[in-house]
Amino acid sequence: MKLSRRSLLATTTATLAASAATAVPAHAAPGRAPAAGRGLRTGFERLAADGYALLDGQRVGVVTNPTGITRDVRHLVDVMHADDRVDLTAVFGPEHGFRGTAQAGGSEGRYDDPATGLPVYDTYLKSGRPLADIFTASGVDTVVFDIQDVGARFYTYIWTLYDCMEAARLAGKRFVVLDRPNPMTGRAALGPVLHPEFATFVGRQPISQAHGMTVAELARLFNAEFLADPVRLETVRMSGWRRSDFYDASGLPWVPPSPNMPTPETALVYAGTCLFEGTNLSEGRGTTRPFELLGAEGIDGRWAAEANGLGLAGVRFREAYFAPTFSKFQGKTVGGVQLHVHDRDTFDPVRTGVGLLVTAKQVWSGFAWRPDNWIDKLTGSTRVRTMIDAGADTDEVVAGWRDELAAFRQMRREYLLYR
Repeated sequence: MKLSRRSLLATTTATLAASAATAVPAHAAPGRAPAAGRGLRTGFERLAADGYALLDGQRVGVVTNPTGITRDVRHLVDVMHADDRVDLTAVFGPEHGFRGTAQAGGSEGRYDDPATGLPVYDTYLKSGRPLADIFTASGVDTVVFDIQDVGARFYTYIWTLYDCMEAARLAGKRFVVLDRPNPMTGRAALGPVLHPEFATFVGRQPISQAHGMTVAELARLFNAEFLADPVRLETVRMSGWRRSDFYDASGLPWVPPSPNMPTPETALVYAGTCLFEGTNLSEGRGTTRPFELLGAEGIDGRWAAEANGLGLAGVRFREAYFAPTFSKFQGKTVGGVQLHVHDRDTFDPVRTGVGLLVTAKQVWSGFAWRPDNWIDKLTGSTRVRTMIDAGADTDEVVAGWRDELAAFRQMRREYLLYR
């Protein structure tokens, strides 16, 4: 699959003074968190340290959710609203809402925030001219984006970013992205690349299933490669972050970006095990370990045995039984596996997700894809589904996306901000 590239990158990166970064370990030993993170400053921290100079004289609206916090767990909207140096006039909420009260597939609607009195506008499932009209009606000059991503193509906040960039361009607004770490690291792009005919809100454009980028890097890529015309984009990068850093190296508190993303460990496996949303198995929603627990009625210990037999790097599988409190198999006891990542440096979530699909189909006669072939939207084409149905093994399925992934990796390199 051919990926087009514009010859001109119409993106500027805000230059802000940064203090010297203290080196931090890439990851902790098992069972021990690193005593690091002192050297990392998020995009918002750098913006604030510079006295919000980048927003001077601008009426500002912020696209954010509960993850838009400071190191001392104050929300940036509350911080900016209380600061006379910022003219914050509006908030824009994505899926799950600005304050995070809605479940998957929901939002909070239009309301006035009780804490600040600011108008909160709903962006969920809005794009193009309707979203541009919201930006226009809000009266803002600059739209600021600050949301914690988890590194997977089908996690919808990066497409909120894309849609808001496009809408800001249509409305003639300036767009500023405040960067945060990719909790999976930024070491590599993994998995199949979306084919354009399968574009949905879980994948607008042809990027890989695990993109290995930060939101600021994605914004640069979107602006140069995919928007019809570039928006006036500025990015405020982090200082002290390395591509090999997992989230616990940041020293930042973790706030669940959505109700079923409770920990950084969830984010680590999500880019692979979210594929089970496209099947009739539970992906662990309704448990305390979503996307780490997978199962269905009628599955027994044979699945864990087959999965362990694949010899997948960095992960082991435990025979597990659980009863989801909502979603698939609500209130019923199901059998399946729990993933235990023991070496996250070698763990490949996408290969692991494919291996689990292959073995689930082999050991459980009740295995089925969702009738709407949602798996094709998640993987970006029909290839994964049809190859597994034809009896392909894990290596054969993974080999099927080798060329398109290599092309995406080459394109991606131009927009990376960190080493």
